[in-house]
Amino acid sequence: MPELPEVETVRKGLEQLVLGKKIQSVDVLWGKIIDSPDVDTFKHELIGQTIEKMDRRGKFLIFELTNYDLISHLRMEGKFEYHESSEDITKHTHVLFTFTDGSQLRYLDVRKFGRFNLVKKGEAKDYKGIKKLGPEPILPDFDLEDFENGLKNKTKAIKPLLLDQTLVTGLGNIYVDEALFKSRIHPEQPANTLSKKEVKILHQAIIDVLGEAVEAGGTTIRTYKNALGDAGTFQISLNVYGKQGESCIRCGTEISKIKVAQRGTHFCSLCQVVHK
Repeated sequence: MPELPEVETVRKGLEQLVLGKKIQSVDVLWGKIIDSPDVDTFKHELIGQTIEKMDRRGKFLIFELTNYDLISHLRMEGKFEYHESSEDITKHTHVLFTFTDGSQLRYLDVRKFGRFNLVKKGEAKDYKGIKKLGPEPILPDFDLEDFENGLKNKTKAIKPLLLDQTLVTGLGNIYVDEALFKSRIHPEQPANTLSKKEVKILHQAIIDVLGEAVEAGGTTIRTYKNALGDAGTFQISLNVYGKQGESCIRCGTEISKIKVAQRGTHFCSLCQVVHK
């Protein structure tokens, strides 16, 4: 599933490819991809709209248009492809945006889980999926004191708490595992038992891991590619995710994999120990 670094890389790619382009027509080949409004209204309202800016909030892409915000969530397998002309359409193409210069932006999704929502300009921030998101994992948005206060009364295990997007947005399974390893914190450690020092280290680890992943263009696991067709390279920097059975880079202990909150979770049983 594309996480924040992958979505940010897609945003950057789309910024290079479609900024300033005017939509001539929209074809929707799988109607359920459009969450709101209805498909006919969606297609009609987008005609004549120019893409003025590409933004991102958490894992949501936001196309800022002349009169609307177009919100896209890639979910598990969603991706965009840019084509200079209306050449052959492949099997998993579900939405086609044709521009006045003849080029096309296509949305493809093998599992059909992705969704589009069209809202009035400036209203993306109030969209239900975006409104509840925590701060972006960058300074000064991601404030250490607020993060510490958000953890202190939570008895929940730290991993699912970081995954729920309310304390900080953009962390998915890969990057939670990596940040917790970097911080030497067990994924099942109750959040309210973390010391002030551990919270500070974790806070910085989240910023560092996501920042490094954005710089690397994301992590390529299975099918992820960015909007320019390039694979991310952060997978070469992974320390625990997908490394079960391999040796920990710090202590040599075999990396373990367990289920935490129904998610495959990778950690070092010696470096990351649950404490009271």
